[in-house]
Amino acid sequence: MEIKNARYEISNARVESCPDTNVPEYAFIGRSNVGKSSLINMLTHNRNLAKTSQKPGKTLLINHFRINNGEFYIVDLPGYGYAARGKEQREDFRRIIEQYILGREQMTLLFVLIDIRHEPQKIDLQFLNWLGENGVPFAIVFTKADKLGPNAGMAKVEEYKKILLKDWEELPPVFVTSSEKGTGRDQLLDYIESINKEVLLHQKEQAENHTQSNES
Repeated sequence: MEIKNARYEISNARVESCPDTNVPEYAFIGRSNVGKSSLINMLTHNRNLAKTSQKPGKTLLINHFRINNGEFYIVDLPGYGYAARGKEQREDFRRIIEQYILGREQMTLLFVLIDIRHEPQKIDLQFLNWLGENGVPFAIVFTKADKLGPNAGMAKVEEYKKILLKDWEELPPVFVTSSEKGTGRDQLLDYIESINKEVLLHQKEQAENHTQSNES
């Protein structure tokens, strides 16, 4: 799949104010400064689409980006785990994130971003387990692969998988990316395209079943 156009649509702190559509949404989340905005810009070939910053905690709202004239949305969620925030603000962010992830019907898949350079972090593992406990569909995206050599990067990924398999019978899809080099772009977009096709097929079947029930 190729992204032909992408544009910013809306930012808000309330799930109720998200776009009223029936198209898939692919949300991106991770610890602060993991490279969410850079990855979104790499996927869309638009370096100015999502605002990037060297300052952690820049994303404060739910940001919707309309892709291919509304074929689907990419959603940039606030980062978690930024210690410099006050307790009240951290609680607000937790509420925003949980309400979107658990309450947004259009949220088709959550991409959880993890900096490939670091050892497995407790906060990431807790978040992944929380997703599993709540039955949230997600994939893991390792970022900043260009900062390590190929062998070192794969060793980090395997280490992560080994830890997850202590609690998980089956691993979610895993992608390795670099916003600087464009690594993993085709794989991520192809995966999104495959899910889009499944969603369209399901919607078509639902429409046909609804028509048949009305006729009978």
